[in-house]
Amino acid sequence: MATAAAHQTYGAEDVDDTAAYERAFDAAVAADERIEPRDWMPDAYRATLVRQMAQHAHSEIIGMQPEANWITRAPSLRRKAILMAKVQDEAGHGLYLYSAAETLGTGREELLDKLHSGRQKYSSIFNYPTLTWADVGAIGWLVDGAAITNQVPLCRCSYGPYARAMVRICKEESFHQRQGYELLLALSRGTPEQHAMAQDAVDRWWWPSLMMFGPPDDESAHSAQSMTWKIKRHSNDELRQRFVDICVPQAESLGLTLPDPDLRWNEERGHHDFGPIDWAEFKEVLRGNGPCNEQRLTQRRRAHEEGAWVREAAAAYAAEHSGRTPSPIHHLRWRTAALS
Repeated sequence: MATAAAHQTYGAEDVDDTAAYERAFDAAVAADERIEPRDWMPDAYRATLVRQMAQHAHSEIIGMQPEANWITRAPSLRRKAILMAKVQDEAGHGLYLYSAAETLGTGREELLDKLHSGRQKYSSIFNYPTLTWADVGAIGWLVDGAAITNQVPLCRCSYGPYARAMVRICKEESFHQRQGYELLLALSRGTPEQHAMAQDAVDRWWWPSLMMFGPPDDESAHSAQSMTWKIKRHSNDELRQRFVDICVPQAESLGLTLPDPDLRWNEERGHHDFGPIDWAEFKEVLRGNGPCNEQRLTQRRRAHEEGAWVREAAAAYAAEHSGRTPSPIHHLRWRTAALS
C-alpha cells in the first residue's frame, strides 16, 4: 500500500525521490495499512523484519528438539500422538516464517547457514534441558503461553506476510498451551511424586520463560524502533507483565506455586509485582553458554546435513514436473520416485 500511496500523492518526477517514498511509507504505517513485499520500505525496516522473522523461524525448528526427545518416552499412545502432532506443527511454523522472510529477498539457505554458523540467534528458552516428563507440560503451559502472549499482537504487524503467518501460528500455539496445561494438571492431581515432579518443572522453567520476552525496555536495542514501525505493538516489559498476570491465577488452579517470593498483587498498579530477573544468566545463554546451546546447534547441523538427499530429491522432482531441466542430481531419481 505504501508504494500505491506514493504514486497517488507524488508525480512521476518524484519516482526517485526517496524522501517522498519515506513519507508515503510512514503514512501507511501510521494509518495501520499493511506493507506488502512489492511496496517500498526503508532498508532498516527490511533488515529488522528479516532478523526478527529469522530468529522466530529458527526458534520454531530448534524448539522441536526438547520435546521430540520425549516422543518415544511419553507414557501413553495418546500422549505420543499429541507430542508428534505438536512437533510437526512447530516444523510447519518454521516453514511459514522462512517463507515470509523470503518475500523480502532473503533465501532460506542463507538464513539456515547463519543459524548453523551462529551468526543468527534463536530464543534463549530452547537452551535448557527437559529432564522429566513434567518438563513437556511446563513447556506447553509456560513457554507456549509466553509465545502466545508475544505473538498474538504480531497478528497486527505492519508487514503483511508476517502478520498472516502469525494468524496461522497462533491458532496452533493455543492448542499447545492448553495441552501443556492439561498435562501439568494431571500430574499435579496425581500421586505426591507426580505433583512434586510438576512443581520441580515449573520451578526450573518459570524464570527462563520470563526471559523469553527479551531484555528490559531500557536495554533493548531494537524494541523502540520496531514499535515505531508497528512491527511490534507492545514493549518487552509490557508483554512480560501481561504474561505474569495471566499465569498467577492459572498456577493457583493447577495447585502449583510460582517460584518467586516477591510475587504479589499491587492494587495501585493493577498488576502483579514480581522479583528481579537474573539477566546475567540470560546474557550467558545468548552468548552460547547455556546448558544445551552446543547440543541443540550440533543436532540441528547434523539433521540438516543428513537430510540433504531429501531436499535434493524434492528439488529434482519439482524441476521434472515443472518442465524445467533438473539440476545435476539425476542420480537421485530413484529416491525421488520413492517420495512421489
